[in-house]
Amino acid sequence: MMTSEACPNSSGTAPPRDPVPDDACDAHIHVFDARFAEAPGEKLTSTPAQATAADYRAIQRRLGTRRAVVVQPRAYGTDNSATLDAIAQLGAARTRGIAVLTPEAGGAELRRLDAGGIRGLRLTLHAAAGAPTRFDMLMPLAERIAPLGWHLQLHFQAAQIAAHAAVLRQVPCQLVFDHLARLPVGGAHADAAFALVRELLERERAWVKLSGAYLNTHSGPPAYADTVETARALVRIAPERLVWGSDWPHATEEGHKPDDARLLDLLSEWAPDTATRTAILVHNPARLYGFA
Repeated sequence: MMTSEACPNSSGTAPPRDPVPDDACDAHIHVFDARFAEAPGEKLTSTPAQATAADYRAIQRRLGTRRAVVVQPRAYGTDNSATLDAIAQLGAARTRGIAVLTPEAGGAELRRLDAGGIRGLRLTLHAAAGAPTRFDMLMPLAERIAPLGWHLQLHFQAAQIAAHAAVLRQVPCQLVFDHLARLPVGGAHADAAFALVRELLERERAWVKLSGAYLNTHSGPPAYADTVETARALVRIAPERLVWGSDWPHATEEGHKPDDARLLDLLSEWAPDTATRTAILVHNPARLYGFA
């Protein structure tokens, strides 16, 4: 049941305009918990001091979502302890996670993470300087995780997607592109990146997260009107390979935080059909992340 309440790291108090279906999933959140040490040098200026699993429960009450995917933030490097702890706190049956590792991680560590609810690895290279992973790790990581049925989640800029097209076509596991694949409004690399994302969607080799509208806009909130064309195009191409995420606690957004309910309302603009939205919120994440 949705509620009206103030939530940490989120503006507004009202719930979304429309109730979400049962078992709706927020497929992209981060947790920052002061009980866990951050990796040296990884602190970002906008990283929240606290955005805990307990804080996120207020977002779930407000949105009406039940399932969640906790994505390892850059701040913790390759120590996935905070992410595993958040999965356990939010409930292992309805929460999954995305970890960050380098190819040196052993089989025992992969099995431990799998048992803890991890279902993929993230490469956050949109700003590559100081990141715990590198582009040359992409294929070795894909080969390590393919036998587990995990996927690689990529936070790449459009230019990076286009530049690494040959490798992305060959990876032996599924790919998940973060934040509308960071497809820009115009720009020199938009067409090439979109063409590759479309190819991989149609080949059933990739998924896209309908998230992070504020990372892909010139028009800005609350409507993020210039994201509509890209999002609707993705919905037309492969509605069965899309998931939605809030990106709470919006670590890139300094000062005024987005309104998570209004971000969920965007999905009605991007996917006006009720059955399609139900697939994006329930059925698609159930398949991708292995919810019962």
